[in-house]
Amino acid sequence: MIFGRLVQLRRYPVKSLLGERLPAADVCETGVAGDRALALLDRATGRVASAKQPHRWRTLLTLRAAGTAPDAVRITLPDGRHLSTAEPDIDVVLSATAGRSVTLVDAVPADATLLRSHPDAVLAAGLADEVPADESRLGSAAPGTFFDFAPIHLVTTATLDRIAADLPPEAGTVERYRPNLVLDTSGDAFAENGWVGRELRIGPALVLAVLALTPRCAVPTLAHGPLPRETEALRVPARLNRIEPLPGLGPQPCVGAYARVVRPGRVAEGDPVTIG
Repeated sequence: MIFGRLVQLRRYPVKSLLGERLPAADVCETGVAGDRALALLDRATGRVASAKQPHRWRTLLTLRAAGTAPDAVRITLPDGRHLSTAEPDIDVVLSATAGRSVTLVDAVPADATLLRSHPDAVLAAGLADEVPADESRLGSAAPGTFFDFAPIHLVTTATLDRIAADLPPEAGTVERYRPNLVLDTSGDAFAENGWVGRELRIGPALVLAVLALTPRCAVPTLAHGPLPRETEALRVPARLNRIEPLPGLGPQPCVGAYARVVRPGRVAEGDPVTIG
């Protein structure tokens, strides 16, 4: 029985950069084709750059990436200039924008990690201060990828609309929470809480297994391109949906859910969604 539709499909070709909306895409075991295929490596620390550590990497969200193959991904700079990831001076330009020496990579280094600043500490201290952070390995549910946990992040329109009701009109929601799939379903806000352990079928073939709820870091509070900084983007979920995403993690503000791909398939906006 159809209980919803896929209304937005998104990918983020370079980790922690803004991404793009797609009318259709192939989805395989490593997620939406071209999603998080590239990342920036901090030459000083060897860690993968992530806006989850805002005092160091929040400027990455002033850049936008589009495209799939490494030689075809186009990055739009804050001043509107475009450059290809295949250009020989790409690292120089990205280092200047990030304010640190970085290298663009298309393969996950051995033992790759990133730092996730404690979101409550970021809210208390502000964006410029270094705060306590947890170090985590990449791709625990999808080894060999740049995903923090799993290759698919999904959220419902009901959840986004409920959060948006408590945010300023100009705040925006979809780009702040960076989903791959936005589903318009018949459920209430935060219906994703009840999907863990279940399967979703989208379109004629794609089957996803919902693994866990998505705990939110400080990223939704940051400026995303033209969207201004908005601390309520974290405080609102903390008030409305503070729940344990995985056993042992304790209650955290959650928006959406993570999933793995059980059966690959091509999907398009408007495709039906069923749940098992």
